[in-house]
Amino acid sequence: MASIADRLIQTGFISAAAWVIDDPMLADLKSLPKDPEDLRAVSELLMAEVKSQAYQIEKLKAELAGHRKARFGSKSESLDQLDLDLADDIKIAEAAEEQKSETDVEPDAKPKRQHSRKPLPDHLERREEVLLPDKTCTCGGHLRQVGEDITEELEYIPGRFVVNRIVRPRMSCKDCEMFAQVALPSRPIERGRPGPGLLAHVLVGKYCDHLPLDRQSKIYARDHVDLHRSTLTDWVGRSTALLEPLADYIGALVRDGPALFADDTPVKLQTKTKSKKTQTARLWSYVRDERPWCGQAPPCAWYQFSVDRKGEHPVTHLNGYTGTVHADGFTGFNGLFGDGKACEQACLVHVRRKFVDEFERTGSEIAKGAIERIAQLYAVEKMAKGKPAAERAVLRQEHAKPVFDDLEAWLTAQLPKISGKTKLAEAIRYALGRLPKARSYLRDGQLEADNNICERSIRPVALGRKNYLFMGSIGGGKAAAIAYTLIETAKMNNVDAEAWLTWVLERLPDHKINRIDELMPWVWTEVAGCQSAGT
Repeated sequence: MASIADRLIQTGFISAAAWVIDDPMLADLKSLPKDPEDLRAVSELLMAEVKSQAYQIEKLKAELAGHRKARFGSKSESLDQLDLDLADDIKIAEAAEEQKSETDVEPDAKPKRQHSRKPLPDHLERREEVLLPDKTCTCGGHLRQVGEDITEELEYIPGRFVVNRIVRPRMSCKDCEMFAQVALPSRPIERGRPGPGLLAHVLVGKYCDHLPLDRQSKIYARDHVDLHRSTLTDWVGRSTALLEPLADYIGALVRDGPALFADDTPVKLQTKTKSKKTQTARLWSYVRDERPWCGQAPPCAWYQFSVDRKGEHPVTHLNGYTGTVHADGFTGFNGLFGDGKACEQACLVHVRRKFVDEFERTGSEIAKGAIERIAQLYAVEKMAKGKPAAERAVLRQEHAKPVFDDLEAWLTAQLPKISGKTKLAEAIRYALGRLPKARSYLRDGQLEADNNICERSIRPVALGRKNYLFMGSIGGGKAAAIAYTLIETAKMNNVDAEAWLTWVLERLPDHKINRIDELMPWVWTEVAGCQSAGT
């Protein structure tokens, strides 16, 4: 946009020579025309310039207020101090690939890698389990012990380490000299020494309690147990690869619902090629939660990792989904909606948020009026919570629809009364663009007025990234998505994630893949309840 001086020069009201670079406004004032008509024209140009600058000042003030509000906490540490996380996630990805590739290897095959391990500490309690074969040989003779194989497995019981001693006596028949020995039970990580409880503890520590593996290693060292960070990364990669079918099953459950909630959050990704820089990757969250309308399906959350925020990712994740997707106004979700595709349910919280920001910044009465009307809608939602879907729809039609209609009409009437370049006008235009897409919840009791359910599922990721700060590899990001899927789904079902994962990892190596539904957290709750009743 040309400045006031440029326009005055173009119209001939002042000469270019009269323009003073150091103080252009003074130059304009010193050379004002004496003719009334010319003076009126200059005044109009000056008023237009003042108005333009006022809009620019308001815009800058709004941006400054937004930055001040969004900014919290201390600055990020320098990347030079965070090389550990890069190495962790690279090794997690490698371990995950090795775990997948070893599924087809014969049990007696020679391991590809030879680990030089220290013996497990002698001061740890030993729990011995002796696995004896049948007393008689297949030939009918009696067996006698000629030796034994001992496998020590490091296990973790909350609060302390123990060592499980699995003793397998080697028996020999007195008559035919045939040997007999019980096979070693399947374990989550073959040729590894972590027990299911320890693996679950490490996973929950990293992805639920937000403890980086280096910090966990130092915590274990206080118990005089040397578990190097590289060992822990190997365990995390292998265990998440083993647990991936459970995450995939949860994803299928999410996509099978009549409605789901979708959102994403940024995570920093660092790769080998750019060790001093990070790029912004994304974790996508998809949640199914029918508890507000008394649905029978268990709540579950499914996470997916991507290296960028392109709209192709949610389209791929929800390919074929034709239910309703609760989402914010991010254009990347637009590919989900249309004929033969999903329906969109907009979020009233995002509509309200812009008016709250404007009211906090300027005290606008229009913003206050919008907030009060939206509050009336949420008063109805408070009454509808926990009621069956049909009752919720009737309640909303009776009490919420008139308020919703009034809000939309009132905002339409307010927009012409204010400047179109203000932040308030921007908030109103955003609301008027989203409200038609939010109206569906008024007639469908299975829908929510906002996307808060999914935004709550993002909070653990936000807390975690403050501690580990970035993903060290794409494989590490995918492992994180699997772990978050399992842990957050357990939490949504009021299940102790560590106890459940321990139970799963005990059974998973020998569990049939077509019966993966038997390992879900809500199944574990029933099993644990029966066991408690039996004791």
